[in-house]
Amino acid sequence: MARRNQVLLAAVLAATSTVASAQYPDRPLRLVIPFPGGGGPANVAGRVAQLMSAPLGQPVVLDNRPGANGVIGAELVIKSLPDGHTLFLGSATSMSALPHLRKIPPFDPLTAFSPIGMIGRSTTFLIVHPSLPAKTVAELIAYARANPGKLTYASGNTSGIVSMAQFMRGNNLDMVHVPYKGDVAAIGDFVAGRVQLMFASTSFASLMKEGRLRPLVAMLPERSRLLPDVPSMAEAGIRGINIRSWIGIVAAAKTPRAINARLNRELNRVLSGAEARALLDREGMLPEPMTIEQFAAHIKAQYEIWGQAIRDAGIPAE
Repeated sequence: MARRNQVLLAAVLAATSTVASAQYPDRPLRLVIPFPGGGGPANVAGRVAQLMSAPLGQPVVLDNRPGANGVIGAELVIKSLPDGHTLFLGSATSMSALPHLRKIPPFDPLTAFSPIGMIGRSTTFLIVHPSLPAKTVAELIAYARANPGKLTYASGNTSGIVSMAQFMRGNNLDMVHVPYKGDVAAIGDFVAGRVQLMFASTSFASLMKEGRLRPLVAMLPERSRLLPDVPSMAEAGIRGINIRSWIGIVAAAKTPRAINARLNRELNRVLSGAEARALLDREGMLPEPMTIEQFAAHIKAQYEIWGQAIRDAGIPAE
């Protein structure tokens, strides 16, 4: 009898889920963004989400919840009803790196969320101060090897720290690390030449265009449309750096598959449109639409890659 009741209960729940999915969405959606309002990837994600409003038939409200490297926003979504009306802007910071930087991870990114879809990959540039004679990655490596312990590199986030650690490890380089609280905080010292190189975000794009800082490579498989004269990773011969800075949309775990599929379909349709692509181009991002299965595999792969890279870099968990 108990077994029969369990089967009946499962059937009822499945039917209820199907009805709810068919009516979805029946009210406005909320996208929780774990960054402050403004430019950059958060602005891209917010606009992409809002472009989904028309085909979904409901507005998408943006809810910025910065703090604790994404934990505040993530926990809000994890605790929400798994009905597809509360979504989270996942990123490399919150879902690839953060769990490896805490002795007690705040959540498991592989089980706490239902993957919906990838938005794109942020561009990171390896840039140097013009006082350095290096005009290519190969020249930078040669110069650094000839001057061990003399070059200083800045970092404004975990991505910058780990990328440089992989770069140094792969090329047997000895350089001095100068950490900053964010990329923007490093700009003054970088322009003044007090630090000579870093892996930097598009916050430095105007300085690169003006020639005040020299970009050597765009950390992408193809050239960035933001700075099309800068070679890609493959063209520059960079190997061994396999972490990515990415953003995508997820929902609470156990959100019905039909709802996730609907959101994935509308997200990928928006990403194929001219407005979204122009927006990503302006922010130096590479659109990377994926199926749910591809995005789930991406999240898992990057979680493992970041974990190994953080361990290799010797970054301690707090």
